[in-house]
Amino acid sequence: MRFFSALGRGRLIQRYKRFLADIIVDDQTLTLHCPNTGRMTGCAEPGWAVYYSTSDNPKRKYAHTWELSRDDAGHFICVNTTRANQLVAEALSEQRIPALAGYEQVRAEVRYGAENSRIDFLLSGTGRPDCYVEVKSVTLHEGEGQGFFPDTQSVRAQKHVRELMECAQAGHRAVMLFCVLHTGIERVSPAEHLDSKYAALVREAVAAGVECLAWKADISPKGMTLTEPVSVKV
Repeated sequence: MRFFSALGRGRLIQRYKRFLADIIVDDQTLTLHCPNTGRMTGCAEPGWAVYYSTSDNPKRKYAHTWELSRDDAGHFICVNTTRANQLVAEALSEQRIPALAGYEQVRAEVRYGAENSRIDFLLSGTGRPDCYVEVKSVTLHEGEGQGFFPDTQSVRAQKHVRELMECAQAGHRAVMLFCVLHTGIERVSPAEHLDSKYAALVREAVAAGVECLAWKADISPKGMTLTEPVSVKV
C-alpha cells in the first residue's frame, strides 16, 4: 500500500480532544485530524516526528491526517487505525498470508454473532469452512521487541473474542489477526497487565479452536505492506 501523495513532516506538540493534534512545520503550527480513538500509548510523545497526508476534499474542516509517528529509536509507528484493514485486505487479495490463502471469496464488514458485530473479513471457498478474520492493530511496544494488545481495557475487543469463540464452536474457522504497525515489535501477546479479562478470553478462545496470527508491516513515509509473520504468545 503506497500513500497517494508524499507525506508531510512535522514535530508533535500535542494530541488533544482525541481527534486533534498540533504539530510544528517550518515554525508554523498545523492542526491535524487524528484518526485514532485509543490512548496511543508510546505513539505520541511531544517532539517526535509526525508524518501526515493531505486531502483535497474542500468539505473537510482539517485537511491533514496524522498517518505515522517516528520514535526516538527511529521506529515507525502507524497511528491511523484504518490502515490495518487496508493492509490485510491487500495481503489477502495477493495471497501473501499462507494460512489465509486459497479462498475464492473475501468479504469485508459482514454482520455476524449474537452480539451484533461486524467481522473484518469473511473468507469463503468451495469445500472449506468459512473463515472469520478479526483484525487488531498492534502499536504498544514495551521494549525488547515486545508488543501488546490492547493498550488499555477494551470491552469491544473482549466482545470480538467471544464472537470468534462462537464461530469456532459452530465449526467455522475463526482467526484473530494481529496487524503489527510498529517496526520495533517482534512478538505479540495479549496485554494481561492492562486488560486481564481480554487476556483470559484469548486463552479460552485458543483452547476452543480460535487461531491467533500476527503479521508485521514494513512502514515508511512512502508506504506500508505486511511482510512477515511474528510470534504470538498467549
